[in-house]
Amino acid sequence: MAQRNPASTKPLAADTEEFDVFVERDVPVEMRDGVKLVADVHRPARRGVPVEDRFPVILIRTSYNKDNAQKQLDYESFVRWGYVVVIQDVRGRYKSGGSHYHGVAEAEDGYDTIEWIALRPWSNGRVGMTGISYLGAVQAAAAAINPPHLASVFHVKAPANYYQNGFRHHGTFLMHTLPIAFMLAGSSKLALEDPVLRKAAHDPWRKSSEWLSRMPLKRGLTPFSPDAETERWFFDVMTETDYSDFWKKVPLWQPEEFFDDYKDIPGYYVAGWYDLYREEVFYTGLSKRKKSRIKLLMGPWTHMDWNRYAGEVDFGRDAEMSYDAYNAAQRNWFDATLRDRKTGSLTEPPVKIFVMGGGDGRRNSDGRLNHGGRWRIENDWPLPRTRYTNYYFHSGGTLSTTRPGDEAASSFVCDPKNPVPTVGGTSYFLSDRSELTAPFVPFGPYDQRENPEYFGCNTNLPLAARSDVLVFMTAPLAADTEVTGPISVRLWASSSAVDTDFTAKLIDVHPPNEDYPEGFAMNLSDSILRMRYRNGFEKAELMTPGEVYEFVIDMPPTSNLFRKGHRIRVDISSSNYPAYDPNPNTGGPYMMGGKSVIAENSIHVDTQHPSHIVLPVIPLD
Repeated sequence: MAQRNPASTKPLAADTEEFDVFVERDVPVEMRDGVKLVADVHRPARRGVPVEDRFPVILIRTSYNKDNAQKQLDYESFVRWGYVVVIQDVRGRYKSGGSHYHGVAEAEDGYDTIEWIALRPWSNGRVGMTGISYLGAVQAAAAAINPPHLASVFHVKAPANYYQNGFRHHGTFLMHTLPIAFMLAGSSKLALEDPVLRKAAHDPWRKSSEWLSRMPLKRGLTPFSPDAETERWFFDVMTETDYSDFWKKVPLWQPEEFFDDYKDIPGYYVAGWYDLYREEVFYTGLSKRKKSRIKLLMGPWTHMDWNRYAGEVDFGRDAEMSYDAYNAAQRNWFDATLRDRKTGSLTEPPVKIFVMGGGDGRRNSDGRLNHGGRWRIENDWPLPRTRYTNYYFHSGGTLSTTRPGDEAASSFVCDPKNPVPTVGGTSYFLSDRSELTAPFVPFGPYDQRENPEYFGCNTNLPLAARSDVLVFMTAPLAADTEVTGPISVRLWASSSAVDTDFTAKLIDVHPPNEDYPEGFAMNLSDSILRMRYRNGFEKAELMTPGEVYEFVIDMPPTSNLFRKGHRIRVDISSSNYPAYDPNPNTGGPYMMGGKSVIAENSIHVDTQHPSHIVLPVIPLD
């Protein structure tokens, strides 16, 4: 095991003046199996000569090319402030050796890299990690197996559970995995070395919407079949539908499974209400287990940006996190956790959230809904003052806190060949369609209506007008109502099929105005459950047609102020494509071909079956 270098007793020169930057490029770092990964080492210097001193180190491990890591961190500024910054291509990507099968080697590779850093003469033995998405996931993978010299993480927009919020979700397959596979294949080492292969892999990425219409793919005949590891990974995560050891034993995929063993270090976890990945799970899972400071920051962002707006909605200038502000947050965190400086990062309240809502609901000069919002600090998550409130579904389509009486079930038909299209939400679909202004699958908050520019949409009509979407809605609210925290839907449902899906979507319905004469139905949170997994995800259990089942659909958290005059709405259906793969309603795998059947699905709303949504209502002072 590597031994820690003693920290220098001299004060850092960066306390009084800035350093220059010295870069060692393509430094080989040997892993325990002999594979060499390649890193750039950015060191403090003066007049072009590295300073002979030991510094805290920030490590970035990336699958997206170490030469493009500037957007993750203004690393030159960090070097000038007295940090060493190491940026490494992960195994099998760009200049690093080995083959890349998504995530499986990152725990050990991260450990070995951190301990290699600890032995360098320029390291003081305190290593922090930072990065977004996969660059955050590699942090969790390393922390799960306790490298001695990992001292802090700044973990951004990465999953705590790939089975539930990464490649799959509640038994379904997340279709955004397909364009991710195209992107990985198009930037694989083979593609980078062969321009013909690179073009062959890149073109399908631009045509992701066409390939979504060609599902299921055929093994060995996919656009990414020349990249054998990417194709193997794609079919593995698509076909491993049970929550088995395939998932549980990979730390990068399932950090939740390793929280008890997770390194007890300070962690800052950052995400957005419209991000697929669930950073609040790290806060709730680690803050109760560990002694070190755990922080949570939740903004109104999607996975892809930090803007004041997302989708068709503007949250105000305060919502934006600029590049400078992002770097400042990281510097405050690492100064506190790697240098023991008093920056406030370890003493201020641990939770900061953006409460969406409060705007006038008009269209602004950029053509977006002015929804507004504000930041608020909290002492814990979920908020201790939460009042979990049941809003019950009624057969007439109303939603209220009154329990239902003897009311008829609400039924609809689910046709897997005509699924409800995805309009907004957390699933982000990568595509190199730079010449187009509209995403082919919109993510984030959108008015819940079709648009022919979006995948699967043929009209401009509201989704609520579809016969396979049940709508439950309150009367106009008599007072402002804040909903902040985790959400769940408890349903009693039956089906004519042996298997089907049920979806739920929480919506803030803005009243009509001159800009939006039909109002604006803004999605806040959505989820789904594949019914064969209603009793747990380790083993599938088919349904008995006609039997009524009670089950819960857990939904991502949100924070939203429903203004007086707005309505709270819940849409229930059985599909949301291409966010989730359609269920064939047969018990078989849609993604692997085979037949499908139409199912008649019913939501029961009576005294014995009081279907409802549980909303985390926050008292307003």
